[in-house]
Amino acid sequence: MASNNQDIETLGINTVRVLSADAVQKANSGHPGTPMALAPMGHVLWTQFLKYNPKNPHWANRDRFILSAGHACMLQYSYLYLTGYDLSLDDIKNFRQMNSKTAGHPEYGLCPGVDVTTGPLGQGFANGVGFAIAQKHLAARYNKPGFDLFNYKIYAICSDGDMMEGVTSEAASMAGHLELGNLIYLYDDNHISIEGDTDITFNEDVAKRFEAYGWHVQTVTDGNDIGAIARALLNAKEETQKPSLIKVRTEIAYGSPNKVNTAGAHGSPLGADEIKLVKAFFGFDPDKSFVVADEVLNYYHEKGNRGIGLENDWNELYKKYKEKFPELAEEYELFSKGGLPKGWDKNLPVFKASDPKMATRQASGKVLNAIAESLPALIGGSADLSPSTDTTLKEFNSFTSEKRDGRNFHFGIREHSMGSALNGMALTPGVIPYGATFLIFSEYMRPPIRLAAIMKIKPIFIYTHDSIGLGEDGTTHQPIEQLISLRSIPNITVIRPADANETSHAWRVALEHKGGPVVLVFTRQGLPILDQDKYGKANNLEKGAYILSEASKNPDLILIATGSEVALILQAQTELEKGGISTRVVSMPSWELFENQDAAYKEKVFPKANRKRLAVEMASTLGWHKYVTDEGDVLGMTTFGESAPAEDLFKHFGFTVDNVVKRAKALL
Repeated sequence: MASNNQDIETLGINTVRVLSADAVQKANSGHPGTPMALAPMGHVLWTQFLKYNPKNPHWANRDRFILSAGHACMLQYSYLYLTGYDLSLDDIKNFRQMNSKTAGHPEYGLCPGVDVTTGPLGQGFANGVGFAIAQKHLAARYNKPGFDLFNYKIYAICSDGDMMEGVTSEAASMAGHLELGNLIYLYDDNHISIEGDTDITFNEDVAKRFEAYGWHVQTVTDGNDIGAIARALLNAKEETQKPSLIKVRTEIAYGSPNKVNTAGAHGSPLGADEIKLVKAFFGFDPDKSFVVADEVLNYYHEKGNRGIGLENDWNELYKKYKEKFPELAEEYELFSKGGLPKGWDKNLPVFKASDPKMATRQASGKVLNAIAESLPALIGGSADLSPSTDTTLKEFNSFTSEKRDGRNFHFGIREHSMGSALNGMALTPGVIPYGATFLIFSEYMRPPIRLAAIMKIKPIFIYTHDSIGLGEDGTTHQPIEQLISLRSIPNITVIRPADANETSHAWRVALEHKGGPVVLVFTRQGLPILDQDKYGKANNLEKGAYILSEASKNPDLILIATGSEVALILQAQTELEKGGISTRVVSMPSWELFENQDAAYKEKVFPKANRKRLAVEMASTLGWHKYVTDEGDVLGMTTFGESAPAEDLFKHFGFTVDNVVKRAKALL
């Protein structure tokens, strides 16, 4: 039992320190020093500032808390347990073990009270910007005089490591420009990273840097001074125009006589002997572990239970709001539950085969503008490329520091933070976010794409200029390996439509999809619009692959393609049939959607008896052999591209009717 001569706040803070050290020691893995240093900061947040209800972690108007320094997760787990979330002391003891709620870094959906999955440094920082954008947008749409429904703040704790990551700079610049005064970030300035003192790599003036970004910056010189931390947080709450950064100087592993302020306390357990010294320092029994005094648990439970009343008050306010603004309330409830209005898809455009050629990026723009009015939750933009990606909602304003109801976003040339912000927006019920850039620049977005897939949330990532068909920009801009690398990520759905009508249905599928991000991949170059009266209907896109054009008799050969190459294999089919080779054409816009079909459907499209198959895609051939079998072939890209007009590139790399026919005949 801890010494009773400590006041309850000190005892609570020290309990978190010892609990964190114990959990890491038992797991023989983790980061004990940072939660030990941050315990006073966490105490002030959970007892004085955060608006939350442990009995309903998803309350719509709760403050969001992001531990961008995710390695310090024992801090968050400790306070979630102590304040009454569905997290037990056994869960704390089971830290970093199989099937535990308390993973090595906080995971959304696994641990109650965790608002976003963090771990890769900088991501949480940038996610918070997305959360802040979404809050401002919801408030602009739904708040009315006397009904301040959405007024929550976004709090985060970030580290020296977060400050070094490039995505933080992108996100901080965006937040300052947009004047996101609902952001309050605490910076744990402990001067320690895995390799040692941060002076070996990092000696910039972070405060001046953030002032230059347009942030409100304060400094607390002692991380153990809970009064100073509270005063700084109060000042930050009162600053409603600028985002706030509070730089707090802490001592990593405070209370550890031999490891305080050393890298040895950052990523490894303190050790059994040192743990005993820590407990003695804080007045705890050195021979007992996972000790939580009843008065500490009661104290924090009382603080947590205040949130029940806060939510009850909000529910009463919302009830009155619903009576006065029933249509807005109905709209919010529908979108916040992931629903879509009845008949929204009636606005999806249908394109005629007689229409001129159309790039799928242009078709996508037409779809977006056709459905925007009926889907007010749909908001997004691009990384400075909206004229090229066709992602502007033409009848709506831009989201700016003055116009929070705007639905067009200008993320700037910040692809990485765009992806991370989209994740924060996607985690906000009532918002359907999308963001666009060229397919090659998906490379800048890998961390947020992967984290969206881990969380099974659904930002919609739009990637245009999808192949060597973009032409003269050349090798650096022509995506080759991007399709297969995206397809390799679990829980992701990649859709590459063949024409304008498949594009329309790609958007339908994306908006109706549950459980993971959707990637829409579009062309720069114009494509013919396929005759749906002659060929298979484009709504079959939802099955991932379908028979677009059947063979004249039992097929000798199956041609498979995605995107712009579908029109090519249709022409090749005509030539092969003329030569007496019965040929089926399969449009395969999405491997993932196809894999969700039953065995009977898969057999219908790709009969096991027919193993003569040729896949055609202007991308890496990796992965296609799953569908073409050992008797098939793949016509794809095995090198990088070249700088030349698209038609010259198609000829050079063999994406011509003659070459497809030649490769097909070689199989027979």
